[in-house]
Amino acid sequence: MGLLATLRRDGSPRISGIEPLFALGELWLGMMPDSLKGADLRRDPRMALHSATEDKDVKEGDAKISGRAVEVTAEGARQAYLDALSAATGFEPEDCQVFRVDVTGMSFVRPGGDHLDIHAWREGEQPRLVQRS
Repeated sequence: MGLLATLRRDGSPRISGIEPLFALGELWLGMMPDSLKGADLRRDPRMALHSATEDKDVKEGDAKISGRAVEVTAEGARQAYLDALSAATGFEPEDCQVFRVDVTGMSFVRPGGDHLDIHAWREGEQPRLVQRS
């Protein structure tokens, strides 16, 4: 489970729950037909995805991904996503909107004893590790 941030028509943010899928070497977003988050992504493909934080101490870590969502309309690519979704979850939607994410940045935070380890990467840069107390 994750939280997807998109931009509404007026430029204000929208946060929506989503179950992203990492498959076929890509990050995929599937959503109901005519969903508002899908309309947002068609209008402005910029997005951010945040892992659903399970506890306030972030023991399992906290991940964020930013990028641009590209709608997948080619039937072969859509079917490959649907097959991967079915194999991973057993869910077979009758119809859905499908987007593939061109990732432009990522970060992962995990407690490291008395500090936080922050692993980050942005497009065009080298990965880096920052430790914060």
